[in-house]
Order: sequence, then C-alpha cells, then structure tokens
Amino acid sequence: MRTFVHGAAVWGVACPRRRSRVAGVTMAGFRVRDLDTLRMVPHPAVTLLVEFGTGSPVLDYAAGRQQRGSIVAGPGLGSGGAVLARGENVECVQVRLSPAIARAVLGVSPAELGGAVVALDDLWGREASRIRERLSEVSSWQDRFAFMDALLARRHEAGPPVDPEVAWAWRRIVAGRGLVRVDGLAAEVGWSRKRLWSRFRSQIGLPPKRAVKLVRFDHAAHRLVAGEGAARVAADAGYADQSHLHRDVVAFTGATPATVAGEPFLAVDDLAWPNQ
Repeated sequence: MRTFVHGAAVWGVACPRRRSRVAGVTMAGFRVRDLDTLRMVPHPAVTLLVEFGTGSPVLDYAAGRQQRGSIVAGPGLGSGGAVLARGENVECVQVRLSPAIARAVLGVSPAELGGAVVALDDLWGREASRIRERLSEVSSWQDRFAFMDALLARRHEAGPPVDPEVAWAWRRIVAGRGLVRVDGLAAEVGWSRKRLWSRFRSQIGLPPKRAVKLVRFDHAAHRLVAGEGAARVAADAGYADQSHLHRDVVAFTGATPATVAGEPFLAVDDLAWPNQ
C-alpha cells in the first residue's frame, strides 16, 4: 500500500498487481483515517464501493440527505457538485465498471438506478454483507482484489449483456475521448437513430449526447490536474473556447477549472488507477 498526500489528506492506496479477468473492470483499495469533505467529481463509469473497516464512508447531498456504507452509483456521480464524501477509519475497495458491462455485473441496468446512489444491500441483499465480511477477514489487499475479481467475473458471466451495438457505441465514445459525432453512431452500427438512442439510454444509463459530454469532461479534467493550461485543454479537448470549458466544468462539478485542478478525488487517479 502506498501513501497519497494532497494537502491535509493522507490516504493509503493499494492497486491490484494483475488486470481484472473482466474487460471493463478496474479496482483500487483505500484506507483513510480521517476523510475530510471530499468533492465527488463525475466519472464515466459505474461506481461500486464496498466498505469493510471499523468506520464507514458518508455521502452528503446538497439537498441534505445522507447515505452511509457500501454503495452503487451510475456514471456521473456528483454532477453539479451535489455530493461530498467524508468519514473516519474508512477502508474500502472501489470498483469502476464500464457501463457496457455494468448491467451484467450488477444484475440491473445503470438506468434502473435512476441517477441516484443505491445502497449495495438494497441491490444485492445478503450477498453484500457476505462480501464485506470476507473482505474484513482477509489481511492482504491482493487477496481482497482476487476475491472481488472472482466475484465480479461470476456475476458478469451469468448476467444479461448489453446489445453488441450499444457496447460498440460506448467504446467508440470512450476511444474518441468524447470527440465523436453522436449522429453518426447510429449509421455506423446500422440502426435508426431512435433505436440506438433508446437502447443506449436504457442499457448504459445515459443518453449518447450526455455520455459524450461526460467522457470529454473527464479527459479535460485530468489534463487540468496534470497542470496543463485551461486554454490548451479547451482547444485539444474539443471545446469551442476556454469559456465553453469553464461552463462545462462548473456544470459537472459546481467548481471552476482552477479549483477542480486541485481536487484530491482526481489527483489520486495516477496512483490508484495507473492503467486508465
């Protein structure tokens, strides 16, 4: 486990030594003694967070609602700066699922999450408790990752896949870093625009245009964290100008590009998710 220090934040971060056997699954482990008000920055993946320590992460919503413990959230968690995380003595495994495989792994489409964060217990019932117990019993992070990977692989194999055309469209958007003309996707898969839009939204959890904007934002945000200037990022990431980038960042995070560039949630990615 390596240490990530960002301002007053000190986290222990663990990464699997091997890639997941399931394409579209990445994992990281976190141990944080005092997690102080962390802004959740939207990411183009389904988030599965399984806590197993003596403490518990808490999500605070702008509307005043709170949620504790293990959760599942669709792509774009935290849009508008509406979700903050905190907690003490937090230990957890965080899994990022490509929306193209999330339906098979979760047993429900990301669209059925309704854009909300769902307690893992509500989604998986007693299995969620058994998973937490197993993770707490195992002392090695690599053994925890191996256990989670085997579990996710079994669920992926047994679960309902998305349409191949939908999976292809998602991969095309990600590979293009959001610089994709969505109107051309339907023609490329040989479907009508209406059919692709309907299937994509119901199986991925986002309409194609929103997916494009989220993927483009994620790429731009990580370049800002890397220290690149906003003007260059805007030009290279396909924004009309720097003001366009500014508006998009504020819409997704509730913060300016300068503020987002210093967010621990993004800065830890090079250590926690080095292969993404």
